[in-house]
Amino acid sequence: MTTFLGKPVNLVGKQLQIGDVAPDFSLRTSDLTIKSLSDFSGLKKVISIVPSIDTGICSTQTRTFNQELSNMDDTVVITVSADLPFAQARWCGVEGLDKAIMMSDYYDNRFGKAYGLLMEEWHLLARAVLVLDADNHLVYVEYLENVNSEPDYQAAINAVKSI
Repeated sequence: MTTFLGKPVNLVGKQLQIGDVAPDFSLRTSDLTIKSLSDFSGLKKVISIVPSIDTGICSTQTRTFNQELSNMDDTVVITVSADLPFAQARWCGVEGLDKAIMMSDYYDNRFGKAYGLLMEEWHLLARAVLVLDADNHLVYVEYLENVNSEPDYQAAINAVKSI
């Protein structure tokens, strides 16, 4: 059971498992362009999913993965939330993470539904970390049962390094 703010929530969609091929998606970035998973073909990918970039844990999660992994060869860190692209861009400016890749699922929640992360009651995404190899196979998956808790940063970082 997944909880948010101490209360159970219903997640829409089916959660992915290690070995699955991640479904392609198209989302709006913080500069208002549309990018797809396929735009990062051939790279290892960390998809860091957060409910809202304007909260402490989400901010820490995004900053941590970008600081630890964004300079790693053939690796990209993608943060996905249901925040508006403007909020994502503002956050990046305040944090000084001008190279962070922020993608928004605000428009139709297709990403959240495809990845089993849409909290039906809130229309926000539940917290998760997915690590994909260059062919988009999942090699690490962490769906957090308590959305208000931090992911296992080191386990995800180690998963990227092991690819």
